[in-house]
Amino acid sequence: MELRFSEKLEELMIEKNINTVELAKAIGVNHTTISRWKNNEIIPTIDKLIPLCDYFGVTADYLIGLED
Repeated sequence: MELRFSEKLEELMIEKNINTVELAKAIGVNHTTISRWKNNEIIPTIDKLIPLCDYFGVTADYLIGLED
């Protein structure tokens, strides 16, 4: 079963041992935005997806569940 974006994000944050506030600062978004991503309320726009991928060292396809 493919993981949803929110689950992949949570998984990557746990692996990197980073919290919502730290990730928000690292990629230049509000911490509430990260929380909304984690709660599957919204998904990031492409201009936010790219910094996320860069930060975690993953592809967009991985983060959105198109590849393992």
